[in-house]
Amino acid sequence: MSLSNAEIESAVNPSDEDSFVLGVKDCIPTLLGYLSIGFAAGVVEKTAGLSIAEIALLSFVLYAGSAQFIAAGMIAANSSTTAIIITIFFVNVRHILLSAALSPYFRHLSPFKNMLIGTLLTDETFGVAINKAAHKRNISEKWMHGLNITAWLNWVMANIAGAYFGNWISNPEKFGLDYALPAMFIGLLVLSILGRKKIKLDVVVAIIAVVISVGISSVFSSSLGVIAATIIASTIGMVLEKWK
Repeated sequence: MSLSNAEIESAVNPSDEDSFVLGVKDCIPTLLGYLSIGFAAGVVEKTAGLSIAEIALLSFVLYAGSAQFIAAGMIAANSSTTAIIITIFFVNVRHILLSAALSPYFRHLSPFKNMLIGTLLTDETFGVAINKAAHKRNISEKWMHGLNITAWLNWVMANIAGAYFGNWISNPEKFGLDYALPAMFIGLLVLSILGRKKIKLDVVVAIIAVVISVGISSVFSSSLGVIAATIIASTIGMVLEKWK
């Protein structure tokens, strides 16, 4: 089916409604999760012996919750730099899948602009963006930058706050801070399922993903289990959706 000139223009040049400011606003629902888990990361990093300046640099450059927790633990255990880098690489390899899933919505941008977007992409901003993509042919570059930069700066500030107040909070799990991020993902998942209006298919795919993830994680690593579950379950979901 061919597209009209208006549709092509809309796909290449997103509307002004998808502005940087709107991206900032759409990031707000994820900020509480970032604040709590980022605060907990700062506490753990401070306990591992890192200074506030080192924690700020780590959150600016690495910008990955699970990887920063692992890095802090390995630093505290006096692991080698090579071991830390390799471990972080495998933990974050899932971002290749996230970027690949969003890449079709940024085909109108240059490789450099795509790289800038992908550099700050996280699980949380991916969840918000993929919900946005369900109703559009492409995603606004300005909107995506608003979403990504807001999340990034909020994460850095949360890490620094955790590092500063870490002397008074030695056990973040006591306050339920470790559950904030999973709770946020559950909220994003529910909104996504309700927005698609294909609840039966989504539930089936979710069950398949859980079974695969648990099965592979029990034999291999949890990271491999998540990656395998993502690839296999999403492929099955796509086949079922097209078949119907």
